[in-house]
Amino acid sequence: MHFVDRVEVRVKGGDGGNGLVAFRREKYMPRGGPSGGNGGHGGSVVFKAAANVNTLVDFRYKKHYRAGRGGDGGPNDRYGKSAKNLVLSVPVGTMIMDAETGKLLADLTKNGQKYIASKGGEGGRGNAAFADSVHQTPRFAEKGEPVEEVSLVLELKLLADVGLVGFPSVGKSTIISRVSSAKPKIADYPFTTLVPNLGVVRLGDEKSFVLADMPGIIEGAHEGVGLGIRFLKHIERTRLTVHVIDVSGMTGRNAAEDFDVINREMASHSERLASLPQIVALNKCDMPDAAEIVAELKPALEAKGYEVHEVSAVTGEGLQKLMFRIGDLLDAMPKEEEPEEETALFTIEAPEPEWRAIKEDENVFRVTGKKVEMMVARTDLGNEYAIRHLHRQLDKMGVIKELEKLGAKDGDTVYIKDTELMYSDEAY
Repeated sequence: MHFVDRVEVRVKGGDGGNGLVAFRREKYMPRGGPSGGNGGHGGSVVFKAAANVNTLVDFRYKKHYRAGRGGDGGPNDRYGKSAKNLVLSVPVGTMIMDAETGKLLADLTKNGQKYIASKGGEGGRGNAAFADSVHQTPRFAEKGEPVEEVSLVLELKLLADVGLVGFPSVGKSTIISRVSSAKPKIADYPFTTLVPNLGVVRLGDEKSFVLADMPGIIEGAHEGVGLGIRFLKHIERTRLTVHVIDVSGMTGRNAAEDFDVINREMASHSERLASLPQIVALNKCDMPDAAEIVAELKPALEAKGYEVHEVSAVTGEGLQKLMFRIGDLLDAMPKEEEPEEETALFTIEAPEPEWRAIKEDENVFRVTGKKVEMMVARTDLGNEYAIRHLHRQLDKMGVIKELEKLGAKDGDTVYIKDTELMYSDEAY
């Protein structure tokens, strides 16, 4: 299975159903009152963290997701049927960001957590909802609330207890294949692992931890060399790192320098990475030239305060001891508690006005604001009575008077978003 850790998708909640214009037509009631029902609500697009989902690969092949539209209202006060939510399962550890601004919208770190990415539109009101003492037989209804499509970026950060780090081909993939049931693809050349592998290490019947084989980090990773930054991000949520060093003497590189390079890259990426507890695994210690390198490297690392283990991923030497030691270290670490809700600090700013009216040109005006734009979007502009109702709403809000102050006269053009209307100061 391919590991996909970053994809862009477009989602859209369902539009609300339209309200209906209807009147009762029953025996002995030739002039029955309004009976048009309301439209149903559109479905929402919801992302849900699921423990049984491991990658974002499905979102690579399908990019667009739409929830169902609400049903239209019916006669005799029958409401339209609300659409079901479209629930999209993502791996635990998925972050959801606005594709345009990069703003983090949700961080799904627990199984079952949900985020409503695009809320379904409200159903439009039928004419029965507009009946009052003044307008007893309204001949208009409201359209359902339209919903705009949004672009999102889904990014997965692995949630593992332990991260194996080190240069490419030091044996991380082989280690994880030996100590868990993971079956990573392994080849003996640099940059083999281009995707992280997860494995569950079981220590007896009741004790286990999740081990992540991180892709090889190279010098310059924190600056984006190769796919460095994306890989470094995966290590951020681990509780402990195991630094794997190849001591076979066959790489042509200096093992001590490799160790320093990797640690510099992690420190350059984030303080959290630099502060994670780290133990060292000197791998391929079964090779003929390994003893000499170990004899020099191990004391030097221990002098710096590192705990060092000699292992061979091929023969299995030292791996069991290393895994049980990791288990003990994890047990000794305090579990991360849920952060307390912080009191928000903010600057009190003047609230955004509900609407603005400006004169764009001679005889041309524009009114902006989400509230008035939505009112127009939900108005049946082919219905004279609906337009009258819209005019009354705008008049109550003061929009008509403001346009008059700006010099608007009967017949002038007024734009509200993409809709062209004709100005009239006549009260309906």
